[in-house]
Amino acid sequence: MIDVDALLAALPARIDAIVRRHAAATPDAPALREEGRTLGYRELADGIDACAAWLRGLGVQAGERVMLVSENCAAQVSALFAIASLDAWFVNVNARLTAPELDAIREHCGARVVLHTAAASPDAATHAAHAGALAHAHGGLLASLHADDSAPEPLAREPIAALVYTTGTTGRPKGVMLSHRNLLFVAAVSSRLRGLAPGDVAYGVLPVSHVYGLTSVLLGTLYAGACLQLAPRFTPQAMLEAIRGGGLTIVQGVPAMYARLLELCATEDVPPPLASRLRFAYAGGSPLDPTLKRAVEKLLGVPLHNGYGLTEAAPTVSQTRLDAPRADTSVGHAIPGVEIRVGKDGQLFVRGPNVMQGYYRDPAGTRAVLGEDGWLDTGDLARQDPDGALFIDGRSKELIIRSGFKVYPLEVETVLNAHPAVTQSAVVGRSLADGNEEVVAFVQPAAGRHLSAEALRDWAGARLAPYKRPAHIVFLDSLPAAASGKVLKHKLKSVTGF
Repeated sequence: MIDVDALLAALPARIDAIVRRHAAATPDAPALREEGRTLGYRELADGIDACAAWLRGLGVQAGERVMLVSENCAAQVSALFAIASLDAWFVNVNARLTAPELDAIREHCGARVVLHTAAASPDAATHAAHAGALAHAHGGLLASLHADDSAPEPLAREPIAALVYTTGTTGRPKGVMLSHRNLLFVAAVSSRLRGLAPGDVAYGVLPVSHVYGLTSVLLGTLYAGACLQLAPRFTPQAMLEAIRGGGLTIVQGVPAMYARLLELCATEDVPPPLASRLRFAYAGGSPLDPTLKRAVEKLLGVPLHNGYGLTEAAPTVSQTRLDAPRADTSVGHAIPGVEIRVGKDGQLFVRGPNVMQGYYRDPAGTRAVLGEDGWLDTGDLARQDPDGALFIDGRSKELIIRSGFKVYPLEVETVLNAHPAVTQSAVVGRSLADGNEEVVAFVQPAAGRHLSAEALRDWAGARLAPYKRPAHIVFLDSLPAAASGKVLKHKLKSVTGF
């Protein structure tokens, strides 16, 4: 049982204290691993201090936004802690974004200093060259300096650590302000609920530029004094090798990653279960369907736990418990200290120390989702079992109205994903002239498997009511996704002009 009041009272002022605490107590314990290199906690703390001194030399001040264009690497980790140690805000964005996308974020947040992890990411190096970041270098980082057109923000009552830009379903990212307290609370609770210990080694392939990779994976692992094995990009082959290598005890990923791992093992005739030291595996970031869950558990030989969160909640809202694995796809109970409320129409509201401080430079957008009483409208639709376990039915903005009936895309996707020749699918609604909507399914077939639209329609027809069946099925080699693996449905609608 977690004493939330005591936990909150014991939280340090800034996130860099996580590393400094272990650097003092266990300086030689491994903190990060990348490409055969291991950094102990003392070495990581020294790297943070050196990076902070370099940033001071560039004139970084408290309240300033510092943008970090990066992929997972030790230089990125040192930089974000260094920025936080100066009471500046880190704006961590994935290097795989396009130059116009990066420019839009930089202009919105007003970053004067932009860091690029050029040594670890070819894309970051390309962006650095585009920005003219050649004169200022430090430990695998290049810095570009821009016109100082935005003043530092004053220190708030609850100081901001990170400005996280959401991928969103509309294609219009918003800057979510997360405080040190927001991040530390989720890191501490997640770490304890998962029973993390200094001997654990977690797989750090989820992008640290995404809130799941930042808080639950990076900060949660280091909070426990455990070790994070960094990987700049996901490939199913690298994930398979990491699991079978015998070093990992924890794997966290999004369902799309597990789907691709299963596909690889089927293609290469890798029999389950994989030999490993895994204690548990977690899924989050997008809906988990039951067919995938069962297949992953068979492959890994451990339960696949599930959870739910969103950027505006830093991100964790609920998760299944290690001592009570579930056979269904519930996202578990609310974590200690967090309240949830399901409205009469299924709208999910959340309140707790994890809830954001608001959208940057968007007070109207903030008021639209965050009430004065602290309740956050998640925009998701949910239901609860009698025991309080939470189930997510989908996004309220993605709900499809077909002939007056409600169609939840997740329900249709679950049926399609259960077909043995489907790797993953995404369902959207297409507006018709009469104000009605029709169901459109985008499907990624499994490698080496032949699948026709007619066969998949027959499969869906036997399992779905007529109004839920896709009117159109579009096959794609891969579904457009963010670096986190989350399918970007707004981009799907433009694929064929829907």
